[in-house]
Amino acid sequence: MSTSAPLPAEPARTADTAAGRGGSVIDRLVESNRKYADAFSDPGMDARPVLAVAVVACMDARLDLHAALGLELGDCHTIRNAGGVVTDDAIRSLTISQRALGTRSVVLIHHTGCGLESLTEDFRHELEMEVGQRPAWAVEAFRDVDQDVRQSMQRVRTSPFLLHTDDVRGFVFDVTTGLLREIDPQP
Repeated sequence: MSTSAPLPAEPARTADTAAGRGGSVIDRLVESNRKYADAFSDPGMDARPVLAVAVVACMDARLDLHAALGLELGDCHTIRNAGGVVTDDAIRSLTISQRALGTRSVVLIHHTGCGLESLTEDFRHELEMEVGQRPAWAVEAFRDVDQDVRQSMQRVRTSPFLLHTDDVRGFVFDVTTGLLREIDPQP
């Protein structure tokens, strides 16, 4: 029994090619950071996002949120997880973002072709059988991406911990066109 999602038949880049000659992928990332730090200049920002917005989005590697939304460093808080689902931990981050760091707007972004559409809560049961312990977290799998965006909007709007729930909008990012499609909170 496997809890791993199927891999693409021929990935454009594998962990081996990403690592380069010798070393691990993490070694390559650390080396890239050294080069980045050599040219780095402290931008003099604080942790408060310039646009007072928090973006909750899927962790999918195909989503370059800053480029897709025209954002610059310091413009927003970005909260990412599997599916871009508003979980208890996403509410925790949004609460800190709003109450301690001044954000007032929330953008929720799911996307087409999400891996959570092919999972079920059986994933947790399979994992329990494999490792001998059931995860405390829910998979939060879904079949209808639009409906899941609506559910996430509702979770934000009804959270007693959040101060600003009037400017909450949800979208589905199309991974083939790069366009956002806004989701009406009411089906």
